[in-house]
Amino acid sequence: MIIDMHGHLGDILYPDGGKLIYQKNVKMQRIWDPQATNEAGLNRTYGIGKLLYKITGYWATKGERARNFTATLENFQRSLDETNTDLAVCLPIAPYVTFEDLAKAKEIEPRIIPFTSVDFTTKHDVDQKLAADVAGGAMGLKLHPIIQNVSLQDNRTKEALEAFERHGKPVLIHTGVSHYYLGEETHKNTPEFGKIESVAKLIKEFPRTNFIVGHSGLFWVNQVCDLLSKYENVWVETSFQSPRKIKQLVSTFGEDKVLYGSDWPYGSRGPHLKIMSIACKKNPNLEEKLLFKNARAILNLA
Repeated sequence: MIIDMHGHLGDILYPDGGKLIYQKNVKMQRIWDPQATNEAGLNRTYGIGKLLYKITGYWATKGERARNFTATLENFQRSLDETNTDLAVCLPIAPYVTFEDLAKAKEIEPRIIPFTSVDFTTKHDVDQKLAADVAGGAMGLKLHPIIQNVSLQDNRTKEALEAFERHGKPVLIHTGVSHYYLGEETHKNTPEFGKIESVAKLIKEFPRTNFIVGHSGLFWVNQVCDLLSKYENVWVETSFQSPRKIKQLVSTFGEDKVLYGSDWPYGSRGPHLKIMSIACKKNPNLEEKLLFKNARAILNLA
């Protein structure tokens, strides 16, 4: 069995992003995509990951955006079929893609595990909204401080976590400094909001909430290991990490706290599954834990 703990549907960068879900025959723009190069090398950075990301920053962001615009249900289903993936968490980023968008898509594709999100752009009863989403099938909460442009130390973030805490479901946070907008739109996001120190402060304040550290911090995985491994309420998700880094995560956090994720369509499921296989070589019990047992446990799936 395979459960992908990190994926998306729809355009998570612009208003009415849910409309993209139902478009047909969508293909990625033909440009240089640094992530495809990374995946060909199984996400190995050879110690120059942060530097390489800075050097290729424009094209890396352009490639990320091109992938974003391929997040249709048709492409999502094809990826699941090609990789024999049984279930996949889909993460909304309000206000662009909402829980309602994903709940509607799940009616068509039962392999979707929808999370909810908080729309920080409007005044509303967050407690009531999150409760309604959980009642409607939301299996967790997604926070993306960079795209939502709201710091993890912002009172709105903390109020949302206080409201969500009573539901006993996990919160997946994007971690790592990354960029999503170019040119005149760069003001729309604050990459520094993804810094690991900020994540650590938030986790410390909410010891009763189970947190999933998205991407294990990207190029800042060592900081994730150093700053977050002491917290019992932390799990790490592996998208964009190499086999060696996944082994490090298992060694640091324990084999019950590491979760397979691809961040589809920003990441491709095939290469990420190959990375998992290499990281777990000659240990089928570990591979089962990382691919589905740990996810099933934290999501409280039967």
